[in-house]
Amino acid sequence: MKRIHLAIILVLLLTTTNGQNIEAKKVEIEILPWKQVNELLPRYSKFTVEDLETGKKFKVQRRAGSRHADVQPMTAEDTKIMKEIYNGKWSWKRRAIIVQSNGKRIAASMHGMPHGAGALKNNFPGHFCIHFYGSTTHRTNFMDLSHKLMILKSADKLDSYLTTTDPYELANAYLAGLKQQDKRIVSQASVQQLNWKDLLPEFENVSISRMSILPIEDIKDELALNVPVSVMMQLRGVGRKRYDGTLKLVRLPLEEGWKVDSIEFLEDNKIDYEIKKG
Repeated sequence: MKRIHLAIILVLLLTTTNGQNIEAKKVEIEILPWKQVNELLPRYSKFTVEDLETGKKFKVQRRAGSRHADVQPMTAEDTKIMKEIYNGKWSWKRRAIIVQSNGKRIAASMHGMPHGAGALKNNFPGHFCIHFYGSTTHRTNFMDLSHKLMILKSADKLDSYLTTTDPYELANAYLAGLKQQDKRIVSQASVQQLNWKDLLPEFENVSISRMSILPIEDIKDELALNVPVSVMMQLRGVGRKRYDGTLKLVRLPLEEGWKVDSIEFLEDNKIDYEIKKG
């Protein structure tokens, strides 16, 4: 009887230890600055890309890039897997990824559009870009917001960022979430929980050209805020639509932060929606 009892204890200990190891592996995703990653993954280095949402993996090689990594899939099979991640259609949409190299798991973001030159025999017509924290696009000297949000998402820090950021950053993140058709971003940034799965495909593209901003110290006691914006949208079945109006934001309890009134924004733009049930 004592032996059986001892055996049960050993099994429980092993199960707990293995569970802890698995859990540890899940959280070992680092946000590393681009300057450091640039040295860890030099030109011609090879590494694995894991898509956060699907779990699919493919191998790539860094070929160029000084502000971010210009990479190419290693083989035609890697190209096939990458295209599957994008549902069979190349896209500029950002996706949260984990870069795996030399035992490290690094939070990153990629888009899925072949462009420019390519040198490998892989059925991929060009290269694509991978961004890390602090990397920039070719045209600017600051981080692309959509890439930043995906990096935070990869490292499981998106929710804390959205609940603590100021209302203007939150509004920008909300619009970026619409542009990237990212359910997690928009649902976290919205007052109302809508049927985002059906709604997000309506937004084929979103760009903001103007946002009026007040000093943060002037609004620190406000519980609601109307932010004047100019937004250009490409809507499915409608085409280009310009919105010159306001985004209404409300401040919820401290642990939830600022949120966008999605229903008012959608109704102002005559976009149908469905409130999520349950």
